[in-house]
Amino acid sequence: MPACVPARDTEPTRTKSAHPPHSPPRVPHRRFRVEGADLSASLAVFLIALPLSLGIALATGAPLQAGLVAAAVGGVVAGRIGGSPLQVSGPAAGLTVVTAELIQRYGWRTTCAITVLAGLAQLGLGCLRVARTALAVSPAIVHGMLAGIGVTIAVAQLHIVLGGTPQSAVVDNLRALPAQLARLHPAALVTSALTLAVLLAWPRLPGRAGRLLRKAPGALVAVAAATTTAALAGLHLPKVDLPSWHSHALAGLPEGPALGLAAAVLTTTLVCSVQSLLGAVAVDKLAAGRPGLTRSNLDRELLGQGAANILSGTLGGLPVAGVAVRSSANVHAGAVSRNSTMLHGLWVVVAALLLVPMLELIPLASLAALVMAVGVQMVSLHHIRTVTRHREVLVYAVTTLGVVLLGVLEGVAAGVAVAVTVALHRLARTRITHDEEDGVHFVHVRGQLTFLAVPRLSRALHLVPHGAEAVVELDGSFMDHAAYETLQDWQKTHTAQGGSVELTGRNGVRIAEPADASGCRCRPWTPWRNHHCESPRPAASGEQAEEVPHTVPSSYRLARGISAFQRNTAPLVRGELARLAREGQQPSQLFLTCADSRLVTSMITSSGPGDLFVVRNVGNLVPLPGEESGDDSVAAAIEYAVDVLKVRSITVCGHSGCGAMQALLNAAPEAARTPLARWLRHGLPSLERMADTERPWARIAGRAPVDAAEQLCLSNVLQQLEHLQAHESVARALREGGLELHGMYFHVGEAQAYLLTDESGLFHHVEAHDSEDQRDSA
Repeated sequence: MPACVPARDTEPTRTKSAHPPHSPPRVPHRRFRVEGADLSASLAVFLIALPLSLGIALATGAPLQAGLVAAAVGGVVAGRIGGSPLQVSGPAAGLTVVTAELIQRYGWRTTCAITVLAGLAQLGLGCLRVARTALAVSPAIVHGMLAGIGVTIAVAQLHIVLGGTPQSAVVDNLRALPAQLARLHPAALVTSALTLAVLLAWPRLPGRAGRLLRKAPGALVAVAAATTTAALAGLHLPKVDLPSWHSHALAGLPEGPALGLAAAVLTTTLVCSVQSLLGAVAVDKLAAGRPGLTRSNLDRELLGQGAANILSGTLGGLPVAGVAVRSSANVHAGAVSRNSTMLHGLWVVVAALLLVPMLELIPLASLAALVMAVGVQMVSLHHIRTVTRHREVLVYAVTTLGVVLLGVLEGVAAGVAVAVTVALHRLARTRITHDEEDGVHFVHVRGQLTFLAVPRLSRALHLVPHGAEAVVELDGSFMDHAAYETLQDWQKTHTAQGGSVELTGRNGVRIAEPADASGCRCRPWTPWRNHHCESPRPAASGEQAEEVPHTVPSSYRLARGISAFQRNTAPLVRGELARLAREGQQPSQLFLTCADSRLVTSMITSSGPGDLFVVRNVGNLVPLPGEESGDDSVAAAIEYAVDVLKVRSITVCGHSGCGAMQALLNAAPEAARTPLARWLRHGLPSLERMADTERPWARIAGRAPVDAAEQLCLSNVLQQLEHLQAHESVARALREGGLELHGMYFHVGEAQAYLLTDESGLFHHVEAHDSEDQRDSA
């Protein structure tokens, strides 16, 4: 069996050259270079990691030196071997509860042995290349697990903040809290309060001086301020106690029941692996677009984490995992390679060897307050809103309560069970309705059509009278054999009795129509539209295949296109258009895009009649109020859409190969003489934005713009979104919370849409997921 080794970083290919027999070949010498950005980033991460590592060790009940060992090993080993260059590993708050329980049950030396075994398990998983499967875990379970761990940490550390000693379980800590409040330690409370106050206020320092001061990590400043105050005031408090390294306890042989040890190894492996892999994915998003960086190799990341846990456990350190706080600080500090992560580990080694007298001045109450704040932050309101929006709040709540009341492994198992139950419920929950309109009977099926829904489907179908005209609309992507046979049998019977049946799928596509997978799937496009497919569309029943030469008059082509619409499309949309004619239009969004003929708005947004209020112009420009130069059409459309139609969102969509943007680059219309040149003057702010280094840089996640024209197209979307906010109706709706603004970029050649996710200027590509459609239909 071949040995499993981590993939090496790619090296440039070198050509071989001949050398004289008397001259030995020259071996190219590679100099180890550290970029200045990596050096400064490593120092910033080190200053964050030092107090947090001590605090996490304190929270677990492990020797305080174990936190420093884990931070050093995680930085050097995981940083060198792992597959995520900018992720910083070390003792993580997410492992605090697991490690504390192991120490209490098995002792410190056995806990170290469990860490070693978990590292070996991670190596095995990395060799099997199963890292991607960890991402299949529902985010609601992961966020619920972290929230439960955060609650457990915060409740336990509250006792140290008040000057007491925490209990082993959350329930015991809550039960003992009233008695602890009755005998609180004023000095510990003041020190903890000062730490929390500095920690909260530091990121909010105003002005230029505040910006300069905020470059120092808030955690370090908070602990330093509390330590200095306690020393100057002469407060008598328990402080950090780092015994001599000669007495540091290393890993021993595991002692305990085999089943319990196996469960402990499984829990540690699960939490370390999932947290590290999800952290690697998050770091990829943070560092997207940074030159020279590629997406993380998740299997290699597992190998790096496994090696780090083996060494950390052997040397008497805490379990190691990717840490979100340090990783994000590493990215924001400008790190460009794995050297920053490795250097941060070396700084921890230096501190552990040379700064012990300074570290022993830190009050334990200050570290407890720091860790308690981290625990509170693990209960993220953003995550709660996200799982609520996706209707997974039950999974989140069960996982959180399970972790708090039962333990991490038990809580995750409960969350997985609820997630599976919810998924099965959604699969089985299919809405089937029957209604009649103008003598036509409609049977609507919303959701997946399985054997569980056959009884309801049969009841709805038998409500259709014999000989009537029927339309069965299937708005789902799955139909099992039982449902298929039920539909086919009823269709044959109903047709034999003189009725008619039309089976339609999503967006009105006729299921009964023959389809050739290798042929054209763009049915609405006819040859007169200059559409080319790999093979011509076969003629449907009753039709004759036809090709319209490009030399025929345009009026003939227009007439033929209208005729094709009346024959093929009008029967499918007539009912919906009739409803819209009666009820009026109620579009949900205003879609402002370029007049380019290659942008088919209804196609790229999968929308139909009544969905979009579309405004198109050359360059998808939004003139600022007062600068319309006599053309109020765009401003009028915006006002009508927001104030009259009450749209809930406005999307500005740019595209690749935009002729307007290219014209701006080639010759900025300073002296506008033609109508086109006068109109393009509204795009000049986009040119200025692209050259302004102080404003957010528009870019696409994962790659740099291919040229200046694409960069201008992206910058133009950001600029027009700013122009929108200058219109009174838009500004008012934004203040009232009834309107959202979105940016979009469509690459014509790739048929790929990119969405602007926040104000940073980063456009993310939109994946094709069937699960999204299934969730909507459910």
